[in-house]
Amino acid sequence: MNIEIWSVGKENEPYIAEGIQYYFQKTRPYTPVDLVVLQLPKKLATTDVERTKLQEEEMILKRLTNNQYLVLLDEKGKSLNSVQWSQQFQQLMNMGTKTFVLLIGGAFGVTENVRKRAAQCWSLSPLVFPHQLVRLIVSEQVYRAYSILNNSPYHHT
Repeated sequence: MNIEIWSVGKENEPYIAEGIQYYFQKTRPYTPVDLVVLQLPKKLATTDVERTKLQEEEMILKRLTNNQYLVLLDEKGKSLNSVQWSQQFQQLMNMGTKTFVLLIGGAFGVTENVRKRAAQCWSLSPLVFPHQLVRLIVSEQVYRAYSILNNSPYHHT
């Protein structure tokens, strides 16, 4: 199963990019993981929140295919611990999922259409984090999930 982390926003700061690549490298023996940064062109920038969300919706839904399993990461989503993440990954692999997409929405969240398109909605925390930091946290949690599934000593219970 391929994993893609989609994140609406700007490119990563170098220290964030380095951390993400660190976890992607550690996950590589188990599965490929890619980061896709979805950034609106500057010419479309607006201060209108609803218009921005609609533009982001178009960008997300245009990229999403029917064979991708989409999970939206949102502060109002279902709270899962690391073992539950790994169990979800295992279920998706058992279902024959080709590409698992974890979506980090834009600064103003996502539209209802994107929310409806997601198969599940998970929360990392009731706290709100900067998008770049969420990318790093999700990268680590993907590695942690695979280390749990493969009985690696990385995760301690």
